[in-house]
Amino acid sequence: MSVRTQGRIAGFIYLGLVVTGVFSLAYAPSQLIARDDSVATLENLQNNLLLFQAMIAAGVIMAAFFLVLPFALAKFLSAYGKNAARLMILLVVLSVPATLLAMFQYGELALAITDNTAQVDDVDGARTGYRHWITVSTFFWGAWLAPYGWLVLKSGSIPRWLGVMLLVGSIGYLFELFGPMVIQNFNEIPFVDYVTKPASIGEIGSCFWLVVFGARAPKSGT
Repeated sequence: MSVRTQGRIAGFIYLGLVVTGVFSLAYAPSQLIARDDSVATLENLQNNLLLFQAMIAAGVIMAAFFLVLPFALAKFLSAYGKNAARLMILLVVLSVPATLLAMFQYGELALAITDNTAQVDDVDGARTGYRHWITVSTFFWGAWLAPYGWLVLKSGSIPRWLGVMLLVGSIGYLFELFGPMVIQNFNEIPFVDYVTKPASIGEIGSCFWLVVFGARAPKSGT
């Protein structure tokens, strides 16, 4: 199988991850979760149970795509750094149980809603558990971008500027995660809303590059 084809396969896996991730982590929660209002959230979930169930299913599928992705990327990137490729795979694998546990919190809530036994306290408990495990996942979602970005930068299989975005994005993820623990009034920092933007550019950019162009083969003599 050519390097270009290996890249396209990884790109379509990445596209599946992006689509399910946007739906389960952004779109569906924006329609269902009322921040700081558990009563309204419960009402939204009861009135849109199918969307809630789809959100949970998409989160599980997202985890499956994510689990497969680093192995597909390593097919053409590991030649430029086997240890970095192994680290990339390890960080992704470690993230998956936490992501599934986060979805499990909402799964139990969905069952309670289906049985018409859900209470506001159930919503509070599910959201607390979900946030805990998603925070654990977020660490790995940021950390894996460092070896991935390094391999992109070193290999040139994908444009190197995307590797830079991935490396900067990894730092941004971790800054957003740990910043509130060490910096007072962290959310008032002017640029804080933009620290993960490089990660989005790097991930979506590398995804679409791979889908459209595949991975670049090594230059002759390298």
